[in-house]
Amino acid sequence: MTTDEWGYEEFNGPSVWPKFFPQAGGLLQSPVNIETSKSTNDMTLKCKPLYWNYCPEMCTKIINTGYGWKVDATGGEGSELSGGPLGHKYKLEQFHCHWGCSSAKGSEHTVDGMPYAGELHLVHWNCDKYNSFAEAIAHPDGLAVLGVFLQAGTESHDELEKIVSLIPRVALRNQTAEVTNSIDPTNLLPEDVTYWTYHGSLTTPPCSECVTWIMFKSPLEVSEKQLNAFRSMRTWTPEECCSEAHGGPPLVNNYRPPLPLGNRVLRECGAM
Repeated sequence: MTTDEWGYEEFNGPSVWPKFFPQAGGLLQSPVNIETSKSTNDMTLKCKPLYWNYCPEMCTKIINTGYGWKVDATGGEGSELSGGPLGHKYKLEQFHCHWGCSSAKGSEHTVDGMPYAGELHLVHWNCDKYNSFAEAIAHPDGLAVLGVFLQAGTESHDELEKIVSLIPRVALRNQTAEVTNSIDPTNLLPEDVTYWTYHGSLTTPPCSECVTWIMFKSPLEVSEKQLNAFRSMRTWTPEECCSEAHGGPPLVNNYRPPLPLGNRVLRECGAM
């Protein structure tokens, strides 16, 4: 299995990833179930508040990767994530999302065993120490990911709607579209910046153990209509589905189940 042949089906999904991607069988894997009773309230995190700065011009295009949608955020300079558990400055590379076939599941991390309808990941790389995302991914302090839970509600989320409006143009795998209505990643983060943090891995192959995870406690409310737009995406390319009226299998349940936290320390900054 190569890096583009994995998926979320029984034959190529998370249960078989360790056979083909050795790090997927490691002890520092993500996601995890966040057991709130076991998290340590670390006062040092409050002394170093999280800081981020993004410019909407960074977000240049959206692509259907076959595993979900991904917004490329490499256009322009000036993005920064620092503070909190991070000892360096990190630069935003891309952001993407995971969701289920219904709003009863879809997030990768769970909180006391309960999943959310989806989970947004803003992926950053350590630009203080490394020269590129590809270089950073090989080091334990290479990446930092901001994770935001999506909770199904009645209200649409305005910033997310800019992404939703582009989904029809990237309905099939490998389709891309330019971002024409500026997307500001800042508006995809919750107002309440309390969070949990731990060291883990990418949740997709090669599952490199190079991620400082920062999971916000407060979810974003999104509408069922917005989630259904994501669920309308397909896993096949235009060439593969030319004989299939609906474009092949729906792109749903693109999440990896939680893995053991093991001996890792789960810290929190602030109470809800």
